[in-house]
Amino acid sequence: MARRRRKKVPQEPIQCDILNLSHEGRGIAKLEGKTQFVEGALAGETVMAQYIEQRGKFDELKAVEVLKASDERVEPPCAHAQICGGCSLQHMGSEAQIQFKQSVLKEQFEHFGNLSPDEWIAPMQGPTLGYRGKARLGVRYVSKREEVLVGFREKRNSFIADMRQCEVLDPRVGHKLLELRELVASLSVYQSLPQFEVAMGGDGIEGYDSVALVVRHMNPLLDDDIEKLKAFAAQHNIAIYLQPGGIATVHKIWPESGLERLAYELPVANPANESDVVTMAFHPMDFTQVNAEINQKMIQRTLDWLDIQPGERVLDLFCGLGNFTIPLATKADKVVGVEGDDAMVVRGRENAKLNKLENVEFFGANLQADFTKEAWAAEGFDKILIDPPRSGALDVVNYLANFNAKRVVYVSCNPATLARDAGVLIEKGYRMLNAGVMDMFPHTTHVESIALFEKI
Repeated sequence: MARRRRKKVPQEPIQCDILNLSHEGRGIAKLEGKTQFVEGALAGETVMAQYIEQRGKFDELKAVEVLKASDERVEPPCAHAQICGGCSLQHMGSEAQIQFKQSVLKEQFEHFGNLSPDEWIAPMQGPTLGYRGKARLGVRYVSKREEVLVGFREKRNSFIADMRQCEVLDPRVGHKLLELRELVASLSVYQSLPQFEVAMGGDGIEGYDSVALVVRHMNPLLDDDIEKLKAFAAQHNIAIYLQPGGIATVHKIWPESGLERLAYELPVANPANESDVVTMAFHPMDFTQVNAEINQKMIQRTLDWLDIQPGERVLDLFCGLGNFTIPLATKADKVVGVEGDDAMVVRGRENAKLNKLENVEFFGANLQADFTKEAWAAEGFDKILIDPPRSGALDVVNYLANFNAKRVVYVSCNPATLARDAGVLIEKGYRMLNAGVMDMFPHTTHVESIALFEKI
């Protein structure tokens, strides 16, 4: 059966008057009643836009010329903003970006039951450039140009963008893309090396690497390749790991001694070792928050909102490597961290030992099932923290009422599932005191948010 050919779109740009923005940050216009989503346009603007695709109920376009600019429009800080798919809002000022994200959260709360907190908190903000400490960089050899590219993928396709440097990625790697291109081009596997995993920790934490580069390679490396990677690592103070297969094959080759760990510090008083910080160690393939400054602020806000009192027990669900669990353990009588990934449970236990905390335990559990009968849950909890994946925690919030916790803090990377789950918590007898957004991913439409619930 022959495939249906996609209808050719009009080639001539058309004028669009932008009414508002979609949740994906695209301008919304109307043409004879049909919705048009215009990439790169802002509310209140008039633009000339080129068709990308026409569908039955809506069209997709991209702005090619701004006839009437919004006051919120700015010059993108990155020279590659028009082509790189890593960011989509660099043409919008930072204050306008965060207000847009707050409006998305408000709309989702209204959509899921006309919800609203007692108080909207001021958005949590931090650096807008050089903030990203975790990334996957694509690598591709372009035979027609006889050139290696390293960077993020282009908008709307799988090609690697031709980037000289990245302004949102930590400059310890973001400003070394050209050097990485030269490195790959010098290797025997330059045509088949698909990607780098990049992870950044804190600088100057004794015993730990500060930057790690995981080299994914499909074909075996020659001894000469290994020596070139080590020389690059030594020159740029980067730890090099190889990944010839699955995640289990990741191993460190430089420096040749030391732990396979990076680390970051959180400024939380730690009575166990009389330090002003706790140290969080992690493997470069572990999940960590990409924005170190926002992460610190988020943890401090969580501690403030939970208002842990002497003798209280705290539950941290979807705890990962203990990003919240360890700081909570410096305040509470007992903290239990629960995670579905066994490797992260191990990492959490490592971090408890590293910080000399004996009042914290980590357990693996299926958080989509009723966990309230587990042995670790038998004594109940006074306060609860939830930090689920994008799918949210619908199963979890249905069980939380069994603990009768006085306060619940919900950290979310998806405002739609937060709003949905907030409705369930309210039905279960909680009141939403505060909510707001955190600018974890500036220049993108990603909305990170946090809400505080109190038992009525």
